[in-house]
Amino acid sequence: MLTAVCQGDVTLPDLEEYLDAVVVAGSMPYRKLFDGTRGDSKLTDEEMMLLGARIRAYHTAGPMGALAIVVVTEHTHGLARLFGALAAADRPIRIFRDIRAAQRWLEAQPT
Repeated sequence: MLTAVCQGDVTLPDLEEYLDAVVVAGSMPYRKLFDGTRGDSKLTDEEMMLLGARIRAYHTAGPMGALAIVVVTEHTHGLARLFGALAAADRPIRIFRDIRAAQRWLEAQPT
């Protein structure tokens, strides 16, 4: 399982750097916990579209592991929902407000 923890304002370059690291490490098939409980973001709709397109481009590289996104504010919850819709990955994805619930769900997902 791969865990990413956000702190402060999360920008498009931050997310692109994270995705690059995941791809280079060969970790796309791993289950992922994206902990956004200590972060926020002011990503624009255009930036979200770019991020979604980037994720869709990874589909041809092979399977993608389950993704649990944990957020606490309404704003970040909305961004997470939009990301899930735009990325349209062929994998389980759920949004949580509780880190333990996200971990339990991920542990139940196939590797």
